[in-house]
This record gives sequence, C-alpha cells and structure tokens, in this order.
Amino acid sequence: MPGDDAGPASATVSAAPAVADPLGAAELAALDAHWRAANYLSAGQIYLMANPLLEEPLRPEHIKPRLLGHWGTSPGLNLVHTHLNRVIAARDLDALCVWGPGHGGPAVLANSWLDGTYSETYPDVSRDRAGMELLFRQFSFPGGVPSHVAPETPGSIHEGGELGYSLTHAYGAAFDHPRLLVACVIGDGEAETGPLAASWHSTKFLDPVHDGAVLPILHLNGYKIANPTVLARIPEAELDALLRGYGHDPVHVTGDDPAAVHQAMAAAMDRSLDRIAAIQRRAREEGATDRPRWPVIVLRTPKGWTGPHEVDGQPVEGTWRAHQVPLGGVRDHADHRHQLERWLRSYRPEELFDEAGRPRPAVLACVPEGRHRLGASPYANGGLLLRALPLPPLERHAVDVAKPGTALHEPTRVLGGLLADVMAATAERRDFRLVGPDETASNRLDAVYAATGKAWQAATLDTDEHLARDGRVMEVLSEHLCQGWLEGYLLTGRHGLFSSYEAFAHIVDSMVNQHIKWLRTARRLPWRRPVASLNYLLTSHVWRQDHNGFSHQDPGFVDHVLDKSPEVVRVYLPPDANTLLSVADHVLRSRDYVNVIVAGKQPSFDWLTLDEARAHCARGAGAWHWAGTEDGSRGPDVVLACAGDVPTQETLAAADLLRRHLPELAVRVVNVVDMARLLPADAHPHGMPDAEYDALFTRDKPVIFAYHGYPWLIHRLGYRRAGHPNLHVRGYKEEGTTTTPFDMVVRNDLDRFRLVMDVVDRVPGLGVRAVALRQAMADIRARHHDWIREHGTDLPEVAEWTWAGGAPG
Repeated sequence: MPGDDAGPASATVSAAPAVADPLGAAELAALDAHWRAANYLSAGQIYLMANPLLEEPLRPEHIKPRLLGHWGTSPGLNLVHTHLNRVIAARDLDALCVWGPGHGGPAVLANSWLDGTYSETYPDVSRDRAGMELLFRQFSFPGGVPSHVAPETPGSIHEGGELGYSLTHAYGAAFDHPRLLVACVIGDGEAETGPLAASWHSTKFLDPVHDGAVLPILHLNGYKIANPTVLARIPEAELDALLRGYGHDPVHVTGDDPAAVHQAMAAAMDRSLDRIAAIQRRAREEGATDRPRWPVIVLRTPKGWTGPHEVDGQPVEGTWRAHQVPLGGVRDHADHRHQLERWLRSYRPEELFDEAGRPRPAVLACVPEGRHRLGASPYANGGLLLRALPLPPLERHAVDVAKPGTALHEPTRVLGGLLADVMAATAERRDFRLVGPDETASNRLDAVYAATGKAWQAATLDTDEHLARDGRVMEVLSEHLCQGWLEGYLLTGRHGLFSSYEAFAHIVDSMVNQHIKWLRTARRLPWRRPVASLNYLLTSHVWRQDHNGFSHQDPGFVDHVLDKSPEVVRVYLPPDANTLLSVADHVLRSRDYVNVIVAGKQPSFDWLTLDEARAHCARGAGAWHWAGTEDGSRGPDVVLACAGDVPTQETLAAADLLRRHLPELAVRVVNVVDMARLLPADAHPHGMPDAEYDALFTRDKPVIFAYHGYPWLIHRLGYRRAGHPNLHVRGYKEEGTTTTPFDMVVRNDLDRFRLVMDVVDRVPGLGVRAVALRQAMADIRARHHDWIREHGTDLPEVAEWTWAGGAPG
C-alpha cells in the first residue's frame, strides 16, 4: 500500500492473454500482508537502529547516523518473493531464487527473517522485537551485513554487488537438477550488460529432461542510479520481439495498484509454471525433442513503489530519485523525520506484528515450510548436496618415462583421458561438467566425447559432431556464460572444469574476482558447507600461440588471480603430462578454492614418472638434482629456476649446454609447480618459510629464473627474500607475433642461449673465463634470426634437441 503522501494509485495491469483473477479475498489479503511486512522491514533496515515497531514517535536517536542502502528495487523484489512463496507452497516445489538487482539486500534479508530462516541461521537475530531491532541495526552498519545479497544471506548463491551474471548463474544452478525451479529476478539496469544479453541464449543448452527450469523475471522499474533504462523505454512490442527472438514466451505484469498487481502476478506465475510443467512432461513422458519456448515474466512496477511520492517538492516514487535513500537528513530535519514515520506507518505494522514483534499468522499464511522456504533451500548451500568425485587411479592414464626429456606427449590430451573417465563415472549421477568457449577439441580434451556429448537444444545438421541434448560438455563462445554457468553449478553442489585459451581468460577477470570474494566470505561462515573448487585449465598458452600471433598471447591471468585472497587462490604450472595429472587430481578433490592450472596442449617432453610427479607436486617446488651438476660437497654456483612447461624445457636445455661447456660450474635446477610456494609463509598458506626458501634458492648465489608469464610477478612474490637482489627473471615481455615456436622465446629472451648468457654475466668471475661461450650463444641467436626467415622452421639443433644428461636416481 503506498505511503500516505503518495499520489493516487492506478491500475494498468495485463497478463497476456488475460485470465480471471486467481486470488480469493482471503489469499489476496494474506499475500498483501506479507508484502507490506517485507516492505516495512526493508525500509526499516535502511533507516532505523531503534524503535523498530514505532511504539513511540521517531526521534533522531532512533535513526542511523549514516543512511546506506537501496530502496528503489526492494518493493518489486518483495513482490516476487511473496508470490514465489505462494506457488512453492501450493505446488510443493524445490525452488531457488537468484536476485539480480545489485543492492536488493534489504528485501531478501527481510523475507528471510519473515520465513524464519534468518533467525535459524543467526539465533541472535530472533523473530521478535529484539531481533527486528538487530536486523535493522546491522544492515549497512559497522560490524553488520552488506547492503546487497551476499554469502551471509541465507538462500543466496549470487553476489549482488556486480551486475550482469544473475541469469547465467540461474541456468548453472538448474543444469542437472531436474526437480529444481530457479527463479531469476533481472534488474533492468543489469539487463543492459553484455553478459546478461548473452545469458538469454542459455535456453539453447537447457535439457528439459535432465535439467531443472529457469523462470526469468525481468523487473522493469524504469531507472538505474540516475538514468532511464533501455528495456523500460522501448515499446512493449519491440521488447516482446526481442524476448521471443531469444526463445521466450513473455508474460506481462504492469501496474501500481497493489491489489491489481497481486492478481496479475499470481496469474502470471500460474501461467508460467503450468507452461514449464507442460514442457517437462512432454519431454520426460512423451519424448518430445523440439526446443521449447520457455516463459519469462516482464514485471513493470514503479521504482521505489509505496515509498514517498515527493520529497521537498521533487518527485521520488517512480523516478531515479528512489534508487537509494529516498529521504535524507532525517536525523537533522524534523520534516523529513515526520515524513519517514508516515511512510513506515502506512504499512500498518500493528496489523503485521504482534506486541512482541513476531509476525502475525496472516503474514505467514503464504510461506512454505522447512527446506521449501527460499532461505532454507539446500540448493543455496551446495555443500549440503556435494558428493566426492569418482576419480580414476592416475596409473590408468600416466605416461611411461624411461628417461627424462626424450619422449613427448600432449599433456592436455593425457588429461582428457582422465576427464573422460570422470564423465563416464558420473553418467548416472550427473554432477560433473566441462565448460569452455568452443575449444574442447582444440585443447585436446576431446576424449570426453566418448562419455558424453556437447549440450545442444537448437537445430542440428548431418555434418555436426558430438551434439547431444543430454550432453555435459558446455561450449559457447562467451567466456562470461562459461564462467557463470560453472559458478552456478558449483555453488549448488556439483563439480566442473573451465578450459580456456590462456589469453582470453582475462574476459572473466571481474567475474572471478566476485567468486573469490564469495568463497572468502563463505569460508568464514560456519553454516556454509564447502563447495567444489572453481578449476581453470589455461592452455593454448602464450609460448605456443606462435600460429595465431600477438592477439592470442597474454599470460597475465595468473598475476590477476595471485593478487586475490591467499586463503582462496592457488596457481599451478605443471611442467609435463604426469605432473598435470597429479595437479588435476588434487584440484578436482579440493573445496572452496579457485585453482588455476596452466598447461600446454602441444607435444612436450616428459620429465617425471608418476611417482616422481606426485612427490614433486606435493612439495610444490624442488630441486631436480639429476638435471644439475652440484656434487653435494658445496652449494651451487648458480641456480637455474623455472616454472611452466616451455620455460622448463629451455632451462633444461640451458643446463645441458652448461654441463657440456662449463663442466666445472656447479648448477642447481629448481622447478616450481605451485606458484604460491614463492611467497613467504605468512603471506600465503602454501608459502615457504625463509629457511626452506634460502636452502632451495640460496641467500647469495645468482638465480636465473625462467618463468612462464610476466617476469615482474616473480619479483613481486619474492621481494622480501634475502636472496632477492640476486634474482634475475626472464619471462614474457610483450614481444610476440606469428612466428616459429622457438622464436617466441628468443624474442622474449627466455631461450636457452640467453639463459646461458645470463649465467655467464651473473656468476662472479665467470664473464672473463667464459667470454667465448657467451659469444657463441649470441652467434647462435643471430643465426636463428636468419634461419627462420629463410626456412620458416626452427634451427635443427633446437627442433631435434633431447635431454642428454642424467636421470633421477
């Protein structure tokens, strides 16, 4: 019901095609009571820190000193929550709701408190006067809760701070949950983002047999922070054409008269859920294979509905001014304070809450019970549903390594065999998916197609391969969709892997930020159960994008990730096929992490047996004594360190050259798999204590570090170490083009010959004694330059090189 200073209500309500009002008088009254209670609680959270039931006139000390929050979207969200309660209870649904509007926290918190789940989760916020006061006080308050839907909010899987990802999260939640209805409220500001626009295509991947259903609710209240929204200002026919073009059947609810909107919303919900039930029945019982047209509700209500109509002579309700705090200065201005009190009393709180502050029975008449409450849905606390993956023995897929550096395998192809086994083992339980932007076969993971196809609901041609309506490989040329689908899938209790070309993982930089923040917060909430980690496989990497060129060369995603919460992020650079298997086994078993694996898909040398790989990955970093020349009687003269498959090969080739040309030089070779090992122990859980680091890298000897990515990352990770002044890093420095594989490392001074020159330059006294060697290395680099331009291939001594040195043991 509007505040008593609002203008006259009107009703322009439609639900096409028109249906009779489905609500009787008693049900209408109950729904309206619940909605009014949620609106009251939402506004109270923004403004009040005391006097929650308005048992006395508002005084300045009842008002928060800083008014933070967002009122504009809250009444619409409360309407949706109220009507979802109705259909969930009436139809005995398993349901989840993703709340897209950025700062809809007051509404979702209010409804969670009303249905009791908030008090069950946080017993101190009881469902009475004292608990209401604490609910109000804690909102956007120091030591309290955020203004948006967050991990602290029961029933949520979606961080409301950044816009654009609600619908892709909703579809990720629905995949392989055939009983689940996922409602998704999309704000009209959010609807302007690129990721959201792509998310409408998810209908082409949703299998009505094995997956649940998504009901998008496009909430058009007309405004963003200070501007109108695109979809709210285009003609309804144009909006309908857009949604129908995406494959949806729109149902409209429009109005500002509460009773009329309640009737229309109930009718729209019933029509949409009847349509979903019919689609699923045809697919599951009748074998229908045509792609269905799924319903979408278009809800048009005023921004800041039921709030102040005008403030200081300026229109507020139904305008952008209602976006955040409609009434400011209520502590200091009596007129504003009186207007706030009239607004809050317009909801008639005495009818909604008893003398003790408990919701009256009429308010809760529409609320479902137990786990059917949106705040109590186990799907929103996915660790409750999570089962361990049935991972195969690694011996089944490991490659034989008789001698290091002599045989080659494609590491990701080896991993593909393991993933195929996982797909086969989860065929019945359907809780593992592989996502990626059209690159599964390109990234050598196509063995999975023996166990499952690629999800696809659109038209197929005879020339298509591996498309399947029930497929669990998800390919779409939108990294945003891949990321969002997988996040929704993981947060609702399943497992997965995101495979991508390394350079284009940056497209989801912002999304992974949000997921890391979610995990960091969730890990600190004892009621949130651990979920499967978000696992990235970055391949087609910078050093083997010689064919696609400069546009495809960027190894900086690991820099971005390692800047984030140490308790959550892990980065692994396995140097060969067996270490990749060991790392993959580890990350697929892990919980509550974001794991980044960088591994090549091109043939590369095998260095370690499976047992050696396991031991090396467990250490995270270690000396490969068989590759060096120190005899144990004294420390090394120089440390050759490496991280990444190509840097490892170049380092071993440099060690081979030093062994042949400077046999008296004591060389130690160190390989790093777990990048966080380079950090101090107090900076990351995987960090090395100083004593261990100094023993491995020395405190005073030159360290020539060949790194996969940007060299300054290594300096940043190790700047606090005693030996940092002796650290010299070679890596990618934005020198790339379409060229030969070896020319990529030469252009960036990461090649074996440059590494030998670095040793000569940095080992004290060696420069004078080894001047001829240094000159020979420079001459080979010059010859390489001329050779590739004449022949188009790398030098024979590079292309045909194998490890000639020692072996483990």
